[in-house]
Amino acid sequence: MNTNTTVSGFTPVEHDLYAQAFRLLDPAPTPAPGAAAPPPAVAPAAPVLQTVLPTGAVERTLADGLRFLDTHGWVQRSLIHSGGARCSIGALRAAAGARTPAYQDAGNLLLDEARRQNGKQWTALPSWNDSHTRGQVRSVWEAAIRRAHRMNI
Repeated sequence: MNTNTTVSGFTPVEHDLYAQAFRLLDPAPTPAPGAAAPPPAVAPAAPVLQTVLPTGAVERTLADGLRFLDTHGWVQRSLIHSGGARCSIGALRAAAGARTPAYQDAGNLLLDEARRQNGKQWTALPSWNDSHTRGQVRSVWEAAIRRAHRMNI
């Protein structure tokens, strides 16, 4: 981990989880020729205007990931839906563009915030994402963005 995250009791997560997610995310699935893409599992929500510009790479990654979910939709039980919607880890991947330290730290912070709000039993973003509502997931994203801003990361 490259970002100083020890100041707020940040709980690191095993990085192999992210490597597994990348293997599943890359390359992006392509629909069969001539097949119509089904609609996203969940329709995109109206974007929320952000009044404070992100200060650090982790905050930017989280803010861009949430903006991706707002624009393309959120989905459960699938990293990437054929209609473009993604789960939380898929949105982080789209926001980061590559497996960067900011991506890893954003994922760790998001999971740590999910555990704060929804219980310590969650050990991976995919299982947490698949077990909660859109509103609960959004609440965790927003709290993680605020926390990254306060930590200046």
